[in-house]
Amino acid sequence: MGDKNRALLYTKGQESSPVGIQPTGSNLPQGGSSDGSYWLDLPTDDAANTNVKKGDLQGATTYLHVKPMFGATYTYISVWLFYPFNGPARAKFEFMTISLGKIREHIGDWEHVTLRISNFNGELRGVYFSQHSGGIWVSASQLEFQNGNKPVVYSSLHGHAAYPKAGQNLQGSGDVGIKNDTGKGKLMNTGANYLVVAAEYLASTIVETPWQNYAREWRPKISYDISKELNKIERFMLGKLKKAFEKIVRDLPN
Repeated sequence: MGDKNRALLYTKGQESSPVGIQPTGSNLPQGGSSDGSYWLDLPTDDAANTNVKKGDLQGATTYLHVKPMFGATYTYISVWLFYPFNGPARAKFEFMTISLGKIREHIGDWEHVTLRISNFNGELRGVYFSQHSGGIWVSASQLEFQNGNKPVVYSSLHGHAAYPKAGQNLQGSGDVGIKNDTGKGKLMNTGANYLVVAAEYLASTIVETPWQNYAREWRPKISYDISKELNKIERFMLGKLKKAFEKIVRDLPN
């Protein structure tokens, strides 16, 4: 792919000439600290920007971190995915769904699920579904499976939180909250293209990727006036609904 079809690496002092990042990350700076010297961003060209935001489900790489635990009773396999873009949030207020504009929109998002495997018989015992700042464990008996023994994970629209079922997942209480809707359609086989990037018992044979040693900013720092964003939406609300909306937004990370 040409540079217009890749995320870009920006260098402080050379903002006008970013470079396309190689799929393997081979041209990323290694080590150092997050000091603002480098950061990742999307292309400015509209077509390329949209293309990168969509990602490439068939060509993307899954990164695996394997770790035995609990006196060798279980082995845990963390399955990491990188999403180039987190879209704007949507809120549900009883029978209404409202777009929150720029709120929660950002570039660059790592997400993961973790498989709990029995060391006695190799069976999958459960899966941890990472959801924003938390997550849930779900036993194998409650999971969906495809092609025999492949557990299914649903990634939420825009927000990328992981869920075990398709449908509406509300981050809030009652009929008020942030929507994390999931559904069938686009599919990624995470076992088709993966790299084992960490495993204690394979330490001597693991070769770390440049992505692992990129210690700089994963996104540009974007600031906007949240009060203005709130005002755009709150003018359509009254009383109790307005207070519920403000609480939802104030609880979100900066």
